[in-house]
Amino acid sequence: MIRLHKSVGLPLAGLTGFETPMGEEERAIQETVHRFARDVLKPVGRELDRMTPEEVIAPGSPYWGAMMESAKLGLDPQLLAQLPPDMAVRIESLIGEELGWGDAGLAVSIGVAPAPLMMAQSIGNQELIDMCTGKIGCWMNTQPDRGTDAAILYRDEISAGGKQPVGNLTAKVGADEIVINGQSSAWISNGSVAQVALAYMAADYGDGFYGTGERSAFTNGIGMILPLDLPGVSRGKPLDKIGQRSLPQGEIYFDNVKVPKRFAIALQDDYLGNLASTWSFAGTHMCQVFVGVARAAFELALGYCHERKQGGALLIDHQMTQLRVGDMLRRLEMARAIARRSLAFSRLSPKSHPYATAQAKVSVTEEAMKITHEAFQLFGGNGTTREFPIEKLFRDVRSALIEDGENYHLTLRLGVLAGKLYQNGWTKE
Repeated sequence: MIRLHKSVGLPLAGLTGFETPMGEEERAIQETVHRFARDVLKPVGRELDRMTPEEVIAPGSPYWGAMMESAKLGLDPQLLAQLPPDMAVRIESLIGEELGWGDAGLAVSIGVAPAPLMMAQSIGNQELIDMCTGKIGCWMNTQPDRGTDAAILYRDEISAGGKQPVGNLTAKVGADEIVINGQSSAWISNGSVAQVALAYMAADYGDGFYGTGERSAFTNGIGMILPLDLPGVSRGKPLDKIGQRSLPQGEIYFDNVKVPKRFAIALQDDYLGNLASTWSFAGTHMCQVFVGVARAAFELALGYCHERKQGGALLIDHQMTQLRVGDMLRRLEMARAIARRSLAFSRLSPKSHPYATAQAKVSVTEEAMKITHEAFQLFGGNGTTREFPIEKLFRDVRSALIEDGENYHLTLRLGVLAGKLYQNGWTKE
């Protein structure tokens, strides 16, 4: 049936655009996180952006206050799991978008902080749950010589005759103990501040680092939850970056670090599936965050176009500006739809896949870049100064096109996945 209206009024539009009606619980959560993003993340993010990486993580830095305030919100993933699945997906999306609207770097830091705890809860290991509770965590997978190829799932992704690199961080697995040596990459989110790590690396189970047969081009691996106060663990210099400067990133070094084998969460046979599950889950947070950043850029530009006069009229009164603003809003709505579909697939599908969710990260960050670039252009010369926050958003988004996997490479992997699905019968009916 057609829903009939007696007159043509403005459409219902909320914080997240053209949203279907929310329940009281959904609206209350959104408003609470929005206030936190507005009153804490946005001002703290701008302050941290102007500090050195060392100042960001120093005692007394506003970073620590923001993280403490985020903990007070009580945004426990375990609580989301108790809600009806469709509601849980939308609430998770609303939360991620508001955090990103506040500050991209802090949103990523807040998002990755519970990663070790969530893994411990997922496998039901009480010792690891206790070890991770109340701690800032990180997800450690990439290394200087093992970046995007730290997570290769198919032989097609390796050149003919080539092998997956062992990398710079390795584990030797014994009967009761694991010995770790080497270093992570400098891009570990929360690496400079984390107390525990969800870590994945190449592993030698006694027969070398490589598998046999069909897996001979792939390294064996191991997943662990590591306390980062063990003897032999040290940190590198925090990374000085173009954007997301409020997100502490840096190397973690391991010198004969001995870890009880019971801290392993995925050994040889379960490693790849566990890693893929983590990646599939985590990548969707990036989507929601950068929808929020794109929204922040759009809102800044929309406000500026209603203040700035050019050619004797407000910018918004020029037809070309209306076209540009409309295109930005169209892209924002599209990015939000993609982000939510990806999140729903990751959380609700009986067989999620990291390459399927990673393509959404590509689409969302590409659209966020276009929106932020257009907003930057509308600000004109003012946008190039640090007085206006659009330049910070531009830098924050630019980093996202490489973060969590470089976009061209992730798109290539989607092509590999399409081929695998076709070989398995997809689209042939």
